[in-house]
Amino acid sequence: MRLLVIEDNRSLVANLFDYFEARGHTLDAAPDGLTGLHLASTQVYDAIVLDWMLPRLEGPEVLRSLREDHGSDVPVIMLTARDELPDKIAGFRAGADDYLTKPFALPELEVRLEALMARVHGRQRRKVLEVHDLKLDLATLEATRAGQPLHLYPACRKLLETLMQASPAAVTRQQLEHALWGDHPPDGDMLRSHIYELRRSVDGPFPVKLIQTLPRTGYRLAVPHASGDA
Repeated sequence: MRLLVIEDNRSLVANLFDYFEARGHTLDAAPDGLTGLHLASTQVYDAIVLDWMLPRLEGPEVLRSLREDHGSDVPVIMLTARDELPDKIAGFRAGADDYLTKPFALPELEVRLEALMARVHGRQRRKVLEVHDLKLDLATLEATRAGQPLHLYPACRKLLETLMQASPAAVTRQQLEHALWGDHPPDGDMLRSHIYELRRSVDGPFPVKLIQTLPRTGYRLAVPHASGDA
């Protein structure tokens, strides 16, 4: 998942990053409501974890603007110490999909996010990821570039999905290895071999190269800047 955490408690944000990144997820963070609304309305996320009490713009107002002004249906879990029934009702009426009171256990947040994702994917009969002229249909697992079908091994297809879900953000080598092999990656640099095969299929015949190597970091899939990316 690519998650946005809108929360001003730095310690909590650090705990969320440690927990979810170790499980292969990609996170962005915003320390206040206005920054969070900007990221939520200009970037693509699988879900948002939203605090209620925020500087500059409180959580319910962020959510209301996201739903009404920007037409976003991204799943949102609200985090708050406010556990009274009227508060919960206000959160849901603002557009929240779920509501979790503080303090909470990280595994509970994880399973709630997984349940949200399951419901969302149940509603979406087809979901197509697109970057430039590259498309990946998650329902049929068909990949095309400029309308031409790409023939990908399962491992390459999983790498492509992971990179496209995060695009244009970077994905670390550890995150890609986790996507392929979980907590038990094989010995040797098998990831490099799979990236090589993926590049041959996705970039080889096409003038615009989308898969970029980020030294000492990992990879990203994005349209290169005019100055040229590696």
